[in-house]
Amino acid sequence: MLLSPSANQTLVFSNCFKIKIPIVRKLITLCFVLFLGFMCVHAQPGSVSVQKSADGFRLEVGGKPFFINGMNWDYFPIGTNFSYSLWNQPDDVIRAALDYEMPLLRNMGVNTIRQYTGVPARWIKYIYENYGIYTMLNHSFGRYGLTLNGAWAPNTDYANPLVKALLLKETTAMVQEYQNTPGLLMYLLGNENNYGLFWRGAETENIPVQDRQSTRDAVNLYKMFNEATKAMKAISPQHPVAICNGDLLFLEIIAQECQDIDILGINVYRGLSFTDLYDRAKNEFGKPVMLTEFGADAYNTQANKEDQEYQAKVLASNWKEIYAHAAGMGKNGNSLGGFTFQFSDGWWKTGQTIGLDEHDPTASWSNGGYTNDYRAGENNMNEEWFGICAKGATNTRGTYELYPRAAYYVLKDLHTFNPYNNPGALSLLDNVSLSDALLKARGDKAALETEDKGKLYLSDLQANFSTFYTGGSLISTPEVADPNSPVFPNQQGFDHMQSFNIGLTARPAPNMMANVQFNLLGNVALNPIDEVFYENRGRPLTVMTPNGTEQINSNNRIQLYRASYTWDAKDFKITGFYRTGHYHWGYEGDFFGLYPEANYGQNIDIYNGEAPFGFEVEGKRIIKGLKVAFGPELWWGANPAILVKYSRKIANFEVTGIFHEDITQRNNLQSSFAVPVPKTRRASLSIARKFEKFGIQLGGLWGGQPLNGRNFQLMREGETFQDQIKSTDNFGGKIKLTYASGILQWYGLASYMGLVANGGFDQTQTFTGWRLKDVGSGNMYNVLSGFALTVGKLQIAPNFLYQKPIEGPVTDLNAPSRARNILDDPFSVRSNRETVAGELMLTYDPPRHLDVSMG
Repeated sequence: MLLSPSANQTLVFSNCFKIKIPIVRKLITLCFVLFLGFMCVHAQPGSVSVQKSADGFRLEVGGKPFFINGMNWDYFPIGTNFSYSLWNQPDDVIRAALDYEMPLLRNMGVNTIRQYTGVPARWIKYIYENYGIYTMLNHSFGRYGLTLNGAWAPNTDYANPLVKALLLKETTAMVQEYQNTPGLLMYLLGNENNYGLFWRGAETENIPVQDRQSTRDAVNLYKMFNEATKAMKAISPQHPVAICNGDLLFLEIIAQECQDIDILGINVYRGLSFTDLYDRAKNEFGKPVMLTEFGADAYNTQANKEDQEYQAKVLASNWKEIYAHAAGMGKNGNSLGGFTFQFSDGWWKTGQTIGLDEHDPTASWSNGGYTNDYRAGENNMNEEWFGICAKGATNTRGTYELYPRAAYYVLKDLHTFNPYNNPGALSLLDNVSLSDALLKARGDKAALETEDKGKLYLSDLQANFSTFYTGGSLISTPEVADPNSPVFPNQQGFDHMQSFNIGLTARPAPNMMANVQFNLLGNVALNPIDEVFYENRGRPLTVMTPNGTEQINSNNRIQLYRASYTWDAKDFKITGFYRTGHYHWGYEGDFFGLYPEANYGQNIDIYNGEAPFGFEVEGKRIIKGLKVAFGPELWWGANPAILVKYSRKIANFEVTGIFHEDITQRNNLQSSFAVPVPKTRRASLSIARKFEKFGIQLGGLWGGQPLNGRNFQLMREGETFQDQIKSTDNFGGKIKLTYASGILQWYGLASYMGLVANGGFDQTQTFTGWRLKDVGSGNMYNVLSGFALTVGKLQIAPNFLYQKPIEGPVTDLNAPSRARNILDDPFSVRSNRETVAGELMLTYDPPRHLDVSMG
């Protein structure tokens, strides 16, 4: 039976109990309220906000105070660089990397990591749900350049409407993509972008601050930060937006233009103390502060060795200040926490693209705040040694192990402290023991050294086995080898070769390394038709002895294959090489190509060449800018020579002088690729400067002076005459102009080179990969010009060349006339022949976006 009771009716159930209708309604209402409350509590963790109270600012997550114990985290296996992305690897590799490193972070009390855009949302969620670690998502905001209308702009102009539109599009798209991601803590815009505002060049101190270009650019930058912040928060206000500034530079402009940001993020490296940072931020801006980078490297430049103690000491002091300025701790109350820089060493940061397998101890910048190894006028900050953990070797899967330094154990103890649970109790941090941390780290260092190859180790072991077959018709190769009449190939049929390479590497100190490789021969094939190969040195030799002819079968069985060494000292860096190659100086002011690149691959093996053979010395400190190369064969076919280069910046101009002296004349010839040229003496001087869109480089060359007075033939209207090299034939000059703006890039080059003013082929790249270049030869004048126009995803790049010799070739070959050659004549017409040429490059390249944590 269905009843419709009135408000005062009572329901009877089996005569056991009675419930009045008003009570039922109250119970239902209470259950509903409890259910909503339960749902709100479980929905709340996705909401993050900044709250202000009488004692300062707090970050709240799900309504609860949250102090950031953060870490700058990335993943770069040894041997990789900025082009590597963990997120492009297979899922099992990504999961293995995260499942190894996130427990280490959680174990040391890290609750937030800083990551750049590009990380898929599902991995942010994975890190949070499995390890309880939040992510601060960082958009670089044009810090490293932008692609505008398909053209790459390395320097970002924040006043450009195209830049504004692109940045607003990217940052709002980021919010739309990530806003509902579990584990997302907040958004961070930029990475000390204010330091990137000085790309237009140095400014004189005479210009008033408000009138400087950098100040005007800063206003545009911070306005853009604020505009992006408002657009992002309009989409989703549940995550704060912070900016990342380089220290407190332009703080007054930030205070004026960035009122809508939630948090001021700061990259700061001041040593043991942040000094007045929190005071100024509070008094001049009034927003809460989050340190996005800080810390110390673990290498002592003066002692040339690892220094875990000082790194741990700096971080302990830094974190105590960060906690001291938190809300309720009695100081400024504007500290929300910070992100230590960084979790593991970045082996790629010094060379960027070279030396990726070497832990480079080179100091790249100077900072007087780090007193352990600071010396006036010297660099002391080692980019590759900032890791809280040392990095182990990359395994076959592409992952690696980490070895915590003392700083790891110090931070583990420090991060147990929560300022919101212990207001005013900063003295609790005094219990953190640096000595205990150092003792714990000894075991990790020993484990790393065990994994490491040691001071002397086997670095290369190869066994190469080849089989050759010679046969056919109409050939002179004998069917069976005749020991009394050795010829090559010696017989038809099969033969084989055994060649072994053994390499040894020594590392007596972190700044010293030597490598040597040997080639050992087993059986040497005697039947290859091509007689020119590296192992042919081991073929049997028939020699005359007092007892008659005798065959030697153990000829050159062991030979030095290649060798190299480096010594990176305080005042210089020495690099020695024997058949290991070296790069040119074209990007270091060598405008005329006097020092060419020497990386020859298998050609050196085929002809058993010995180049390059020599060493380079690069000066530091008071001799910075000096570079010397010396050796018996610095490049293939070179005479024994010395080259001295000195570069210096003078009033915004890069000035470079080079002197080259051939010590003696080589006569032996290994290959037509490397014919020894006549002994020469050369000197060049070049000046270069870059303006906002324009670049100019010009220089003069004096060369070939030992050839003065030598006779040569020349032709005039079909008749042959004789002349002599004069001092005026030693001079040459060159000028190059460039213009780059948006979608259009243009260059123009012109040169005039005297009869014996020989430079080298231009090995640099201008804008794109054109093949028509200045050959650098003497006896020539030329003009080159090209432009690259980018239209969407397509780049159109025509290039043009006109060159002509000053004195043309000798075409009358009747005596006494003869054709010139580079051995018997002071000059010739070869690569400098008269040429009119053009090329067109069409490139289709969909733009790719890459964010990189540079530190």
